[in-house]
Amino acid sequence: MIKIVITLYSFIFLLTGCSSTARYQKAEELVNLGMTYANNGQFDSALEKYDSAIKINPEFAKAYNDRGNVYFLRGEYDLAMKEYVKAIEIDPYFAKAYSNLGFVHFEKNQLDRAIKNYTQAIKINPAYAKAYNNRGLVYFSSGKYDRALHDYNKAIQLDPLLAKPYDNRGLVYLQVGEIEKACADFTKACELGECSTFEMFQDDEFCAFTYLAMADM
Repeated sequence: MIKIVITLYSFIFLLTGCSSTARYQKAEELVNLGMTYANNGQFDSALEKYDSAIKINPEFAKAYNDRGNVYFLRGEYDLAMKEYVKAIEIDPYFAKAYSNLGFVHFEKNQLDRAIKNYTQAIKINPAYAKAYNNRGLVYFSSGKYDRALHDYNKAIQLDPLLAKPYDNRGLVYLQVGEIEKACADFTKACELGECSTFEMFQDDEFCAFTYLAMADM
């Protein structure tokens, strides 16, 4: 009789575990679908999927983070901040949520808080190239060009194929009068897919881009 009871409890436990796994998988599917909608600019549909995922799994930190991204893209920074904070409460080692929270503070011109958030993201993940790039943006906005340059250099060291740090570093060089280095960075950024600054200065004939582009051939 005791063996039968134990077997029954074991069976119920297995069923409960399978049910939980299925729910978590469904929540993850909804978040992935939400990301697809968000990437296509269908923000209302994305929020609907994130809401459903959180109802299924209220402790799904990524769902809160991604819902925060939609609010951020819609310019609803206070709502985005709440989502990122919630994600961090659930997962204190969620580096991307700290970085995203830094973006909110940056947009709200709360630069010290932004730096603190990016620094925490880097502390959690020292190989987080985008967090270095983002912190560099804050330092640049604060006129701290040496620190910005350090962070852009670190981002490039960690991920040489990341275009933004080259473009941003070029702006630092431009600001301090190192024109040739600036133009070289704008060219490299464009080679990697970020051509906005390259094209702007190309139109103004500011840099000898044709020469620079051929220099590494």
